Amino acid sequence: MAPNLLQRNFTASAPNQKWVTNITYIQYGSSTMYLSTIMDLFNNEIVAYKMYDHQQTTLVIDTLKEALEMRGNPEGVIIHSDQGSVYTSYAYQDLVKENHLVSSMSRRGNCWDNAVIESFHSNIKSEEFQYVKFNSMQNIHVVEKVNEYMRYYH
Repeated sequence: MAPNLLQRNFTASAPNQKWVTNITYIQYGSSTMYLSTIMDLFNNEIVAYKMYDHQQTTLVIDTLKEALEMRGNPEGVIIHSDQGSVYTSYAYQDLVKENHLVSSMSRRGNCWDNAVIESFHSNIKSEEFQYVKFNSMQNIHVVEKVNEYMRYYH
């Protein structure tokens, strides 16, 4: 576990000071895709995202690696998440430490401590998938819709 360094202060005065991250699911038919995102609180830009058909540690590790690569491996960034098992895993926390990031976590069961990324996930679901017939979608269509939304969002 890591302390809650953000304390619901979702502002940053420059890029790469504070990132928030979380996973959401998108259900279609009898299947589920998991979307992992990292957002920079400076301008609420999605720094990186990945979609997999599982919610294992590799999902958040690959998302964090992409964010680091996209931003030139900044050091000292606070990376805030919930206390999910993927974020508390040794593999994820080792990656955070190896890259000189600072881990921060919400209090257990308190979604308001990570409200900005929770809100983003709620928006993508309601804006992009609200009127879609989930039983007729295929995996590739879900990925395409998320990619389309990310282009729109930026």
